[in-house]
Amino acid sequence: MLQDQQYLRIPGPTPIPPSVERAMAKPMVGHRASVTDDLLKKIQPGLRKVFGTDQDVLIVAGSGTAGLEAAAVNTVRRGEEAIVIVSGSFGARFEKICLAHGIIVHRYETEWGEAFEPEVVRGMLEEHPGVKAVFSTYCETSTGVVNPVAELARVVREVSDALIIADGVSIIGGVEAKMDEWGLDVLVTGSQKAMMLPPGLMFAAVSDRAWNVIEANPDRGFYLDLVQYRDSIRENTTPFTPAVSLLYGLDQALTLLEEEGIAEVAARHELMRDMIRAAFRAHGIPLLTSDEAGSPTVTAVRPDDFDAEGFRSLIHREFGLAVASGQGKLEGKIFRVGHMGYCSPGDVLQMIALFELGIARAGKQIETGKGVAAAQRVYLQKGEQTK
Repeated sequence: MLQDQQYLRIPGPTPIPPSVERAMAKPMVGHRASVTDDLLKKIQPGLRKVFGTDQDVLIVAGSGTAGLEAAAVNTVRRGEEAIVIVSGSFGARFEKICLAHGIIVHRYETEWGEAFEPEVVRGMLEEHPGVKAVFSTYCETSTGVVNPVAELARVVREVSDALIIADGVSIIGGVEAKMDEWGLDVLVTGSQKAMMLPPGLMFAAVSDRAWNVIEANPDRGFYLDLVQYRDSIRENTTPFTPAVSLLYGLDQALTLLEEEGIAEVAARHELMRDMIRAAFRAHGIPLLTSDEAGSPTVTAVRPDDFDAEGFRSLIHREFGLAVASGQGKLEGKIFRVGHMGYCSPGDVLQMIALFELGIARAGKQIETGKGVAAAQRVYLQKGEQTK
């Protein structure tokens, strides 16, 4: 293996487009200079389109987890009640954040690998009418499940005034999000996944309904006080030092998304998902999720006749191909393939070919090329839509 060559196919961080890397290499400028103000103003329309909202999208120097904590601490006060939907490790992280801030949590846990059922939440809200917010993951990164957040919002609004808060960290930028149309109140994501940037930025969009709740909350914290970010972005600035180089990269990443088209970006991600699922299915290797719940950005594979961790180590050692391990109760049982952001069907075919070699070297008897052929058939059937 070439020492400097790697194929990064984990569900974040993801590869960076060369034009984005070049944009981030621009000379540093003052973070309070007019050039930075102009950059922040230029970025907003593209971010709104990616989120599917008319609201300003807040930009915070921080990780996706900073977005989860900001969503919790700004919307729910200590001692108030919330429902947290746990369909994997990141739903569980939402629960930990809420508990750390003294929020009373009503937990709804699905079988990991299955999407949540909004009607269960309806029943919980009827049982607990004091709930102030419902927290969920849009895409549960740890399982590769895409959850029905639009249906969740509809159900919640039918029976409650609770806010609907969604973690979109591993999916926003890879699908056609429609925050306003769906009725989500807070939607957050991070820079290092489908947004095609390095780690370091968190984005959050907030509904008018949620702003009314947030403004009335006297204990929003300091650095993650979203009101400060809202008031600053209206003046094309930030309350604290922004990650200036990442803003240049964000500007270029949004340009790439605009040039391809949001609908086309979504179709590309769906195509890559279908190609990968077809390849593993051709070899009889189980997938963690159903086709209906399978995310367009990350696929979880649960092999039953070779070791997931041994396979991961082998393909990384021999080919420089990095895929992710399982988390929490799925540790050692699955591996997760990221196919988001700067990733194409051609990349997927290369991945599958290397997977097949790794599977064979791991001791499973397979017909090499069978998975590649299955993925090629999917591409020929569906790939014309992405041109």
